Amino acid sequence: MATEFKLPELGENIASGDLVRLMIKPGASIAEGQPVMELETDKAVIEVPSSIGGVVLEIKVKEGQKVKVGEVIFTIEGGAAAPADEPRKHEPVEHMSGQQGARLAFQLAMRAEGKTEEQALPPDRPQAASVAFSMPVQLGKVAGTDRDPIPAAPHVRRLAREIGVNIRSVVGSGPGGRISEDDVKQYAKSALMQAAAAAQTPRGIFVEPELPDFAKWGKTERVSMRGVRRKTAEHLRQAWNTIPHVTQQDRADITELEQLRAKFAPRAEEAGGKMTVTTIALKVCASALKVFPQFNASIDMGKEEIIYKQYINIGVAVDTDRGLLVPVIRDVDKKNIVELAAEMTQLSKKARDRKLTPEEMEGGTFTITNLGGIGGTGFSPIVNHPEVAILGLSRSRMEPEWVNNKFEPRLILPLSLSYDHRLIDGADAARFLRWIAEAFEQPFLLSVQG
Repeated sequence: MATEFKLPELGENIASGDLVRLMIKPGASIAEGQPVMELETDKAVIEVPSSIGGVVLEIKVKEGQKVKVGEVIFTIEGGAAAPADEPRKHEPVEHMSGQQGARLAFQLAMRAEGKTEEQALPPDRPQAASVAFSMPVQLGKVAGTDRDPIPAAPHVRRLAREIGVNIRSVVGSGPGGRISEDDVKQYAKSALMQAAAAAQTPRGIFVEPELPDFAKWGKTERVSMRGVRRKTAEHLRQAWNTIPHVTQQDRADITELEQLRAKFAPRAEEAGGKMTVTTIALKVCASALKVFPQFNASIDMGKEEIIYKQYINIGVAVDTDRGLLVPVIRDVDKKNIVELAAEMTQLSKKARDRKLTPEEMEGGTFTITNLGGIGGTGFSPIVNHPEVAILGLSRSRMEPEWVNNKFEPRLILPLSLSYDHRLIDGADAARFLRWIAEAFEQPFLLSVQG
């Protein structure tokens, strides 16, 4: 009897992907867990393993085709369908299969307890010491699954129906993500505020203007915008339309730093990494974010709250043949520069080899982008929403600087900081960028202040 292998869930908000490569053919024997295809989603190219084993009978899809979650990919003889990913109601994690437990772990999300802005950060000046608070882990809603039990009492579900709220869209604030009446009311209030704001916005602001008929002036070719490029376009449009951007420039004298970088480069190479300016910038920025916690935050305009993150995960933009990818290095403040160099090298290679997973590009709190390898004296990077700031590095060059009553040749690194002006004032941005510049100029400051 033939068994069907269907495309499983790939992650939150991923409903389909472009089939890049088939790794099987009819008549081939495959084992459970063996990769059978490469799929390009909006976020990355991922390998999809088979949940069944046996002999492939028929392949139902072709390379280059878009396939959807739940679509039959191939049939197999001798295999048994894998158990459903969805756990039974009230089934404890320890009783789930390995596949179910892994899927459930993937769906866990961090969510901070609510605090006012005054409690999280004094309004007059940024403080070096961040306010401690607990961050309970909650079970989030499984993306694209309508069969999940709703963690809400009957009267709460009834209230949601009566006021026209889709209760599956409400994030519960109670234990285990349980939804209360206040959660439903707050969601309805936020939706009304967003609708009112949209009504006051000029109608054409988010509408793409109609294009002329370019063919009347000459030959054209239309190519579909796929995968990473399409997602990048959508994300950057959202960031630009949502965030009031401001960009400030500064310069750092890295003459002494370059000598230290060259000195310790062999140690990084022994660990499998490269001691680059970007690697050093990771450590510098992690220290700066502790001193200026408002740069390690996000804004929730619906709830009129500022979310200060008590962890430091920094994304680094990587130029690939498919476009810009931003792998995220987690807990940067807890790692030394040699460890960061090795991890950054590995993630950059995975990005260029199309091996990055969606999880490796999520959870960032700040971003660094370096165009120094190409050139330029400065630029205006776009903030990576929902973050509030991004640091851009341009090519360093020798310039004459007035030092000790004379001009000396010094290696100067241009710095560009873009930030969300709703949360960050220009004066604070100038202080933040100057702190970073001084840390580059005097590396000893990191051991003293960071």
